[in-house]
Amino acid sequence: MDYKDLANLIFPDVKDISYYEEKYPERNLGEGAIVTRFAPSPTGFVHIGGLYQALVARTVAEKTGGVFFLRVEDTDQKREVEDGVTGIVNSLKDFDMAPDEGMISDTEEIGKYGPYKQSLRKEIYQSYAKYMIGQGKAYPCFCTPEEGEEIRQKQEAAKIRPGYYGVWAKCRNITVEEAAEKIKNGESYIIRFKSPGREDRKIKHKDIIKGNVDFPENDLDIVIIKADGLPTYHFAHAVDDHLMRTTHVIRSDEWLSSVPLHLQLFHELGFKAPKYAHISPIMKNDNGGKRKLSKRKDPEAAVEYYKKEGIPADAVKEYLLNIANSTFENWRRANPDKKIEEFDFQLNKMSVSGALFDMVKLLDIGKIVISKMTAEEVYEKSLEWAKEYDNELAELLNDKEYGLKVFGIERGNKKPRKDIAKWSDVISNIDYMYDDKFYGKIKEYPYQQAISDKEDISKILSLYIEKYYDSNDDKQTWFDKIKELAVEMGYAGEVKEFKANPGMYKAHVGDVSTVLRVALTARTNTPDMYEIMQVLGKDRIIKRLEVAKENLK
Repeated sequence: MDYKDLANLIFPDVKDISYYEEKYPERNLGEGAIVTRFAPSPTGFVHIGGLYQALVARTVAEKTGGVFFLRVEDTDQKREVEDGVTGIVNSLKDFDMAPDEGMISDTEEIGKYGPYKQSLRKEIYQSYAKYMIGQGKAYPCFCTPEEGEEIRQKQEAAKIRPGYYGVWAKCRNITVEEAAEKIKNGESYIIRFKSPGREDRKIKHKDIIKGNVDFPENDLDIVIIKADGLPTYHFAHAVDDHLMRTTHVIRSDEWLSSVPLHLQLFHELGFKAPKYAHISPIMKNDNGGKRKLSKRKDPEAAVEYYKKEGIPADAVKEYLLNIANSTFENWRRANPDKKIEEFDFQLNKMSVSGALFDMVKLLDIGKIVISKMTAEEVYEKSLEWAKEYDNELAELLNDKEYGLKVFGIERGNKKPRKDIAKWSDVISNIDYMYDDKFYGKIKEYPYQQAISDKEDISKILSLYIEKYYDSNDDKQTWFDKIKELAVEMGYAGEVKEFKANPGMYKAHVGDVSTVLRVALTARTNTPDMYEIMQVLGKDRIIKRLEVAKENLK
């Protein structure tokens, strides 16, 4: 009996690997085209670090006319969560990063290199495991979990490296006949890789991001097929990346130490290994120290957080590209209106150490992204978000015509308003434009520092209504009249005049306009007041100023 007989005994019905090599041929892509994948496990929410990897993988594929696909690595079925795949698919959709191939829902996929769910590829892995056994490069292992634990305890006691290797690999040298007999007797077993490596030899590897790295060779006889017939991650990833013709594996640097094993698997399977790019994790400042963004401690670790907060997808992607390539920020400054796809992203320019997460910076980018949108876009996106997360805002936005006027204030000009960083900011930025909300909050006149004398305020409001307000005025005429009103009250008509002669005046024209602003909006800081008044209209303006006078009493 030889290795091939043993392979046939273990896997009698699987196809020869030549079937799969023919079924999944080399991709017909242009020269230099990169094929990448996002390959998460459906074991919980999508981490922002996962989205970061996916964005990088998708960007390099797109840049080179390649392919970006989504593969779901669900071989660890004990850890799988309900709707895990749906969560992954939706997260990519939410950020406009749907894959070219792969899973597009829990049960559907697109592309010719599937199935893209590992649990549906069981026979493929078994074919390659059979090939390895037939070559004498893998073997059945009959050690029980108890025996495995006993080996580990002995290694710990002797203070040597734990693992199934060398003299500790008890089943490695069982004869083919012995193995066959045990299988026929119904003993349970797993399949292990027979590593040709030696720990005292080094391998040199060039990572696209980390550069040159040296490792000891892998000498562990890892499990490749578990007792349930499904593969382990290491074996599945080698078979899948070969058959799906992945050219670049872009993944978290926690996998860097697996490179010797993975390269060895590719070599022993007779595959050409992909290039590896190991991304540093996103870090967080924690009491002066740095740590990884944690699923347990940090709400912003979950991709879902950005959707709930209403941070625009484009802002999140801009921010992540900013972390990925330090040249992005200057490029964006020089090209404020270009699409991010036009940025010349370079994998080898990614940081070797982890970037620090900065929410302030992300929200600043959010403000810039929203400031470039039209009133229609802001209205649609606010409403879409509000329908899912904020009924009060959704109700306010029922009247689209009025909503567009509100969002049109100080928008579309050279210096658009930058007061909204995320959709959850919208309600607090516009509620004063809605009478129910405005009067619901205004119980007394909200004083401002410069002009706080009740009589002065009352006189300003009365004079403005009776003498200076005309709804037909253009912006310049409107402001000139506020200057006239200031002078009539004995205030400075120009701010610089006030600063030059501080003892002569109690206040200046800016303070007068603040009195009006506070009466009309209950705020000292708002977008352009002329535009606000154009939207409110004459009757509502006069009513608000009269109510403000009442509230003074």
